[in-house]
Amino acid sequence: MASLDPVLDKDGVRLTVEDAVATVTLTNAAKRNAQSPALWRALTEAGRSLPGDVRVVVLRGEGKSFSAGMDRQAFTPEGFDGEPSFLDLARGSDEDLDKVIAEYQDAFTWWRRNDLVTVAAVQGHAIGAGFQLALACDLRVVAEDVQFAMRETSLGLVPDLTGTHPLTGLVGYARALEICATGRFVHAAEAERIGLANLVVPAEELDGAVRDLAGALLAAPRDAVIETKALLRGAADRTYEEQRVAERAAQARRLRDLAGLAD
Repeated sequence: MASLDPVLDKDGVRLTVEDAVATVTLTNAAKRNAQSPALWRALTEAGRSLPGDVRVVVLRGEGKSFSAGMDRQAFTPEGFDGEPSFLDLARGSDEDLDKVIAEYQDAFTWWRRNDLVTVAAVQGHAIGAGFQLALACDLRVVAEDVQFAMRETSLGLVPDLTGTHPLTGLVGYARALEICATGRFVHAAEAERIGLANLVVPAEELDGAVRDLAGALLAAPRDAVIETKALLRGAADRTYEEQRVAERAAQARRLRDLAGLAD
């Protein structure tokens, strides 16, 4: 059932659902959608709040930028109200620090679920955590003004919000290393050429292009898309022969289902 009322609206994140398409919007345009632990918890909650009939999730940011990355307030001694500062976290045990970072990462992991196809609509800055959030999605449609950059190394840190795996898978080890180690900007034309962007459009056409893509993704039967996504996601970890076996097993399931013979 279509619903334009927010399912969730808190801490800079709004979730709305219309039929089989959900939209997750970063809503702190005044701060270029800078990210915080509270925002990450809201993103995790958004993933858990999706109705079961949602098939496509669109991720977008209000304003001129998709997300300018981590809110620098996190690196001050004061941190955020009600939150331990990153400096305080650094003084804790390895186990505690690992647990906290793992909780932060939860906001970036559910986008890869096989029962969803996720699309990031990216305009303006997608820096650091913003870049990694775009990378968390299956597909990226970008505006011509997009500027991707992984700036963590310039702060003496590493990208730790699940972005290194998809980045390396998309552009290869050498280019991923160069992008991360230099922190340079990757603009729209290069993003499309090296596989970071599926489509580049003028900024004023971004929303329309994403709507068209979402409609195309909904055209095929849901179970076929789920099985196909699972096959493709697992391909990198299988040998050629293992992938052949996986394809046969998936196709057998589909044929039995179409014939009404599924268990």
